[in-house]
Amino acid sequence: MPKQEERIDKWLWCMRVFKTRTIATDACKKGRVMMGGVTVKPSRTVKPGDVIDVRKPPITYTFRVLEIAPNRLGARLVPDYLENLTPPSQYELLEMTKISGFVDRQKGLGRPTKRDSRELSRFKEESYADNFFLDWEDDDDDD
Repeated sequence: MPKQEERIDKWLWCMRVFKTRTIATDACKKGRVMMGGVTVKPSRTVKPGDVIDVRKPPITYTFRVLEIAPNRLGARLVPDYLENLTPPSQYELLEMTKISGFVDRQKGLGRPTKRDSRELSRFKEESYADNFFLDWEDDDDDD
């Protein structure tokens, strides 16, 4: 017989929202997991129909529990057990944060890593390839 309830930290781990159960437990303790606008403890149980908000800066994901899984699932099976209700505006915010990460580097992060440098150069190449910068010399020919 399938389970009717599950601890929220275990459910978040089983649904692959967090990589480890320890990380899921810590997120609950830090107040990043909410149900009905109220932060929850890791031992709080979830049941089908519950809506859970998970804040993973810079965005907040929203999920609806469809079923309780017997154990950790493969990534392809996750949609059978949860419904992603996260609004598209949150994903747009995530994209903007990725892009602006190059320009608005936070103070105190130190030198950019190799990965940051590669992504910045790739971004610059794409900008030049798409004629992002206009050629202003053509304006002089109209005189």
